[in-house]
Amino acid sequence: MYRQARLIAITVWLCCAVCFSMYSCRSSQADGADNVFYMNLSSGVLESMDPAFAKALYMMWTAHMLYNTLVETDEDLHLVPSLARSWDVSDDGLVYTFHLRNDVYFHNAPQFPSGRGRRMVAGDVVYSFNRLIDPKVASTGAWIFNGRVTEKEPFVAIDDTTVQIRLIAPFRPLPAILSMPYCSIVPREVAEHWGKDFRSHPCGTGPFQLKHWDEGNIIVLHKNPRYWEKDNTGKRLPYVDAVHISCVDSKATEFFLFLQGKLDFVNGLDGSFKDLILSKNGELKQEYRGKFKLRKSTYLDTEYLGFLTDSASPVIKNTPLKNVLVRQAINYAIDREKIVTYFRNGIGIPATSGFIPAGVPGYDTSGSYGYNYNPAKSIELLKKAGYPNGKGLTPIKILTPDNWSDVINFVATQLQEVGIPVQVEVIQPNILKQEMSRSQAMFFRAQWIADYPDAETYLTVFNSRMPAPPNYTRFNNKAFDQLYDESMNAPDTMRWELYKKLDSLAISQAPLVPLYYDQLLHFTQNRIEGMTANPMNLIDLKRVRIVR
Repeated sequence: MYRQARLIAITVWLCCAVCFSMYSCRSSQADGADNVFYMNLSSGVLESMDPAFAKALYMMWTAHMLYNTLVETDEDLHLVPSLARSWDVSDDGLVYTFHLRNDVYFHNAPQFPSGRGRRMVAGDVVYSFNRLIDPKVASTGAWIFNGRVTEKEPFVAIDDTTVQIRLIAPFRPLPAILSMPYCSIVPREVAEHWGKDFRSHPCGTGPFQLKHWDEGNIIVLHKNPRYWEKDNTGKRLPYVDAVHISCVDSKATEFFLFLQGKLDFVNGLDGSFKDLILSKNGELKQEYRGKFKLRKSTYLDTEYLGFLTDSASPVIKNTPLKNVLVRQAINYAIDREKIVTYFRNGIGIPATSGFIPAGVPGYDTSGSYGYNYNPAKSIELLKKAGYPNGKGLTPIKILTPDNWSDVINFVATQLQEVGIPVQVEVIQPNILKQEMSRSQAMFFRAQWIADYPDAETYLTVFNSRMPAPPNYTRFNNKAFDQLYDESMNAPDTMRWELYKKLDSLAISQAPLVPLYYDQLLHFTQNRIEGMTANPMNLIDLKRVRIVR
């Protein structure tokens, strides 16, 4: 194993050396000879450009370029107006009214009179949201409104610039959830003309429009010349003329292309480059500084280990994990600082403040709850649980995908050091997800990435009325559910405090082990300025400038 790892490291180093020898011979395209932004989708395949199916990160990226939503989330996690100039909510929290812009036009398409995109109106919002919950469309985003909006006339156009959303029960995170690409606005005549083929004939109001799509190879988006947003000098956005998107399905190859100057941007870093490019504190090593830029920022992603806590399940009938003291002991036995430093090269924040991650209102900055590394406390809890020094404990199995086996084996070693016997089972990611969804996984590695910029998305993980996902642990606590309901119609400041109480309540029962709150790594060429991303990793290219 050591020789194999050494050979891989040498191969990666040699490849990087070759790439840097070619760095000065970059193509004229990436040297600023044109006004095009070059990027890659390392998933290899983009399933759809229909925002009703924007379930994966790269689909969200393209949807964000082609469409707009009523509101957006900026890079500081603030909700800002987009197609809606403003909005308000009724006192009972059941009716949201959005006041729309009247200067927004759809992209040109043959389905419009003379092929020229018409003005976007409130009826388009009603159509888009009804389409999202239409069973015939079968959108993966139907959950956004299903069970939340009234059965009769949930979306109403009061006039061309005013639209209402009517809820069954108060849900204060609604504006935040409307910032998701699922909630993009589309024109009826184009969407209905193409039906399922709307996936490859997108038409929105966004800063870019589709020019060419060779599926699995390249996507070319051109600047929307009638885009409605302008900068503070009055110049119409976006600045770049086009976005060229390749579909190379290898993160390692993607980074090679970036080092060659053939890509302007890379999201994240392949594990084989981690030690080569980054220091242990998550910064660029000296030899790479100045060659390109690295931006490290907040990512609403909590990586964790989950326990199945359904006491009625035969899966945990004879396991010590039923005992909350054992689960707490496991939490205290794990050194999260070492995981972040040695396995992540300093990328991430040790999760010692609960499940809600850093960067979102509701995160506990006081450290008043959560679990720090304290093996003595772990041993004390095991004794209190009836397992002194681990005596009488049966082996506990942790399920993990292969790419996490190094971290999980480290965790297993730490648990064994306090007397907790552990078996690590490597399992295919899709099979693991099935086991978790069917409540067949007793102890498992998982993650929760925010769907929208409100901590409520993390609290759903503990809501007993939620299925798996999100409630993979089957956590069930009446006090939690009641407090959750109370928070849904509380003013923001009060809601943030209720979120902390909810997080604290859940964490005290240890249904999971928060490991770390992740961070974004964005690499860009020196020629790129003005690129931003919000903490859900939704990139924004509207203000990108290419420096000559």
